[in-house]
Amino acid sequence: MDLGHGDARSADRGRVLSGLEDWLARVFGQAVAEPARFRRALTHGSVAGGGAGDEDYQRLEFLGDRVLGLVVAEWLWTLFPAEPEGALSKRLNALVTGAVCAEVARELGVRGHLRLGKQALGDGAGDSDNILGDVMEALIGAWYLEAGLDGARAFVRGAWGDRVARGDKAPQHPKSALQEWAAANNRKTPEYAIVERSGPGHAPRFTVRVTVGRLEASASGTSKQEAETAAAKALLAGVRK
Repeated sequence: MDLGHGDARSADRGRVLSGLEDWLARVFGQAVAEPARFRRALTHGSVAGGGAGDEDYQRLEFLGDRVLGLVVAEWLWTLFPAEPEGALSKRLNALVTGAVCAEVARELGVRGHLRLGKQALGDGAGDSDNILGDVMEALIGAWYLEAGLDGARAFVRGAWGDRVARGDKAPQHPKSALQEWAAANNRKTPEYAIVERSGPGHAPRFTVRVTVGRLEASASGTSKQEAETAAAKALLAGVRK
């Protein structure tokens, strides 16, 4: 009887892995050689055993983050030969944010293949920009290990598409724009403070207040950086009315 259950479980795992392999082949344009590595890239720490060492996506995310930055920096350097370092940096920062990575992940169908613990799934972690962005970077890291820099470059360029070429001018990050506005108008340097932190550890929510002298605005996000950016954008919108 135990052998029968074991065979059934093995067959189930095989079917799941086969479905994953089919999806990976569509995403990367060819069958992957080591599906287990990509399975790890899709595994959140809330899964049993996922918090130990390299069993969840964190190490692959670390690698993928660096690969993504290099590929996009190289791409921008080629596309905008006349732009100075500062403008290229603004473009780079806008293209590798967690929100953009999460957007790409949704387009590729990553949500349907995430491996989340029951509690994380119930808390809506499958739609978290933080988690989807991290997993997207982990998948890039996994593909880099398999296909090398050329393969990673081709994948990122295909997945990011025309996002890189959008806009004639480099986008200004809201926090930088607010700081420049404050300096130009003889105001104090913007100060950011966390007003509230809520939600579980795997899906936190931050509310941040930014003040410039007597002016202030608050906003929320799934990370401190996201909330600060949203608060700066809200304050800028108010002073530019």
